[in-house]
Amino acid sequence: MICKSRLSYHIEGIVQGVGFRPFVYTIASRYTLHGFVLNNPKGVLIEVEGFQESLDAFEQALFKELPPLARIDFWQKNILTCKDDLSFEIRHSDEASTKSSLVLPDMSICDDCLKELHDPTNRRYHYFFTNCTNCGPRYSIIKTVPYDRPYTSMQPFVMCEACQSEYTNPLNRRYHAQPISCSKCGPTLFLRSINGELLGTNEEAIVKLADLINAGHIVALKGMGGFHLICDATSDAVVAHLRERKHRPSKPFAVMFKNLEAIKEECILSAQEEEGIRSLLRPIVLVKRHTKASKISSLIAPHIDRLGVFLPYTPLHVILFEYLKNPIVATSANRSGEPIISEATVLEQKLNDVVEYYLDYNREIVNSSDDSVLQYIGDKTLLMRSSRGIAPKSFRIDSTDERKILAVGAHQKNAIAIYLNHQIIVSPYIGDLDNIASNELFEKMIENFARFYDFTPDLIVGDLHPNYVSTQWAKKQNIPFVQVQHHYAHILSVMCEHKLKEKVLGIAWDGTGYGDDGTIWGGEFLVCDQSGYERVASFEPFALLGGDASIKEIKRILASLLWDTLGDKADIHLLDYFDAKSLKLLKQIYTKKINSPLCSSVGRLFDAVAVLCGMEGNVSYDGESGLLIEALYDASITEHYAVEIDEKIIHSKSMFIQMLQDQEPRMIASKFINTLVHIVLHLSSHYTYPVMLTGGVFQNRTLMEQILKNITHDLYFPLQLPTNDGGICVGQLYKVIAT
Repeated sequence: MICKSRLSYHIEGIVQGVGFRPFVYTIASRYTLHGFVLNNPKGVLIEVEGFQESLDAFEQALFKELPPLARIDFWQKNILTCKDDLSFEIRHSDEASTKSSLVLPDMSICDDCLKELHDPTNRRYHYFFTNCTNCGPRYSIIKTVPYDRPYTSMQPFVMCEACQSEYTNPLNRRYHAQPISCSKCGPTLFLRSINGELLGTNEEAIVKLADLINAGHIVALKGMGGFHLICDATSDAVVAHLRERKHRPSKPFAVMFKNLEAIKEECILSAQEEEGIRSLLRPIVLVKRHTKASKISSLIAPHIDRLGVFLPYTPLHVILFEYLKNPIVATSANRSGEPIISEATVLEQKLNDVVEYYLDYNREIVNSSDDSVLQYIGDKTLLMRSSRGIAPKSFRIDSTDERKILAVGAHQKNAIAIYLNHQIIVSPYIGDLDNIASNELFEKMIENFARFYDFTPDLIVGDLHPNYVSTQWAKKQNIPFVQVQHHYAHILSVMCEHKLKEKVLGIAWDGTGYGDDGTIWGGEFLVCDQSGYERVASFEPFALLGGDASIKEIKRILASLLWDTLGDKADIHLLDYFDAKSLKLLKQIYTKKINSPLCSSVGRLFDAVAVLCGMEGNVSYDGESGLLIEALYDASITEHYAVEIDEKIIHSKSMFIQMLQDQEPRMIASKFINTLVHIVLHLSSHYTYPVMLTGGVFQNRTLMEQILKNITHDLYFPLQLPTNDGGICVGQLYKVIAT
């Protein structure tokens, strides 16, 4: 007689809110197994009973046929005593005291829902909140875990009979899809003037909004994680008005296109870029523009050869494009430097001088999030902003550490992370902590994670800089606090992502980071592991004349570098950039070292080079210098500048004398990039360690491409985390987690 067996599976990972339980129900039914599946605070518990052949087939299917959004990070199997269940069932969530099941990012509309949206015979035809288990909002609507409707902002909307039937049918694609609704029972759209006057609801509101955009108005639309500012991307006059109203002189705007074919008319796409643009993540992807005449306004991304493009990612966007004539600017609705706005009352208060009309809906955005931004280096992702579709980002780490740890990140491009139950969970992008709104979001994000996971940290870890808002907040918490040097944390984040524990040569280049010696670092070569680091090389320091004033008025950096190398002879060259009076005052600051901290930052070198390449005025956004230099790069120019490297110092100032001789911007930009590549190759040749590239400078696609093309070492850089300061929180955690 063949006996039955009973097995239990404890599974952790992305297994809630992704159709995992109905998937288990389906394969258990396929193999005539009995038992149950339920969500619990750590993930999913399965018990299955049947003959061994069926149990083996079930286990194989469990791991090979996962739902599109599911991910198993950890599983444990145990043999149990048979209970002789008569069926297999999906049970209600087990609400225990410890919460560690993962909160998922919002996802764009899937192909199945898109088909229904366009099918006149389907009851969700043109329904602007169409979603299913495989797509739609998650992070933006969740209040706490487990991810069940009562704990989301869909709780006030009572399902109609048809939606309830789908929601309770384990074989339906919408089984326990928490945001499920239809035109009978779901949220309502409202089109209003910025003064609050109601102009239309639901599809009528969408049609009127499209008419306003087509007529040249600047409007706002409430997306999945917050409001977008929207206007016609082909009109110079309209884009100019948006720049003027938003006080955004040159920072590029992202452009949303109706479909991939429309993007291809404007941009050159690799196969990987096409795949990324069309993926369920629907990020903004930075791509090369065609050199031919463009339909898109030249004011969208002035002076650079890249365009940030993306596709509609909600049913609302998809329907809107049925009534639009052209691609649209779709940029975060916020005051410069502040987080995206998610409430209509705040929009009316803060942007009443920018927006004329706005489309709102009555489902609360519990957790706001911006659009994710990335680019591709060959087939590899270079992530610049991790948010909608990507964050919260989680990955399991091999560790024996049982503590709960909070990492508060850096000051710019801040994100936080927690370590809990062997998982690192990274928040969506918060932003630069330079204003009250961003500081409030920083604290709210920490509160969110505390609520999601019943999380109170045993330890906090942050940056070495004493004046960072994140550092100051941490010091007030009466919880043990550890500080980690900025560039060391950058390198540790790459080591953590790639599961490296041995010694590495970390190359961390960015704009600013507080060094051990109290100066500003940013051109670092560190030999390190989890236990510590040695600074084996760095760029020779120079003074930032006037401190932060140099970061905006970047010709001050050029002045500092030229005075260091040429002395008074530099004045004749600097009079091309300053009037005599301004130059005299600046020279006094230089001579007397007034508020002029020393800096070894490669990011600041980019600024000085950009001035020589023709960049005028103040920097208006982070990375502007790098984008200009990229646009000028000529791959046919293979020479580099002569630099001397001795002991631990890279003597880079002599480059600028050579640049003055070259004069031609394309030559200067190309040889500068080539010189940086040469420095990386030369110094890495002295070590046998794997090489890590990290920091905001390595967002420069051209620089990365040239290094990848020429280096022979094992090379690692962030693929799932931002290479800028958005990934530092993970490095901070990796320093203190016991592995």
